[in-house]
Amino acid sequence: MSRVGVKPIAVPSNVKVTIADSTVTVEGPKGTLKLDFHQAVKVGWSEDEKSIVVQTVREKGDLEKFEKALWGTTRALLANMIKGVTEGYNETMEIVGVGWGSEVQGNKLKLNVGFANPIFMDIPQGLEVKVDKMLVRIAGCDKQMVGQFAARMKSYRKPEPYNGKGIKYQSETIRRKQGKQFGS
Repeated sequence: MSRVGVKPIAVPSNVKVTIADSTVTVEGPKGTLKLDFHQAVKVGWSEDEKSIVVQTVREKGDLEKFEKALWGTTRALLANMIKGVTEGYNETMEIVGVGWGSEVQGNKLKLNVGFANPIFMDIPQGLEVKVDKMLVRIAGCDKQMVGQFAARMKSYRKPEPYNGKGIKYQSETIRRKQGKQFGS
């Protein structure tokens, strides 16, 4: 039995939830998100608690490992959607390197990170990207989209342990290594 899937998801008063067939739509002040869920789980609305309830189609004793995983995953995705449309998600990236930087040009992020040519990244619809000197702030209502954009940005220049240069999360700590020692 899923310990996560059993818990109901409280829905704030400023969020509108629509359940149709195998699709859940969540609308809030920060935006609208949709989730298509698997047929092994069913999503319902609990009117007395004003919450979303995720259940399995089969009895709890007959569940396979895959169905248990879907149950908890679906509940977690719905909880993330509700948090996203009310509070939103933020990620701050730090660019470390002499002469390195970035800027937003229209719907593209331009990265100057030590290559001969700058790197241009398309900013997806629904994300807000702001540049403040060496910090890039990414905000949006979709947790997966914010995290994916930040991870893709980091993949262009991962931080290296000797000089500490690269693109990293602001909360990330880079373990520095000592270089080779010459002479005796």
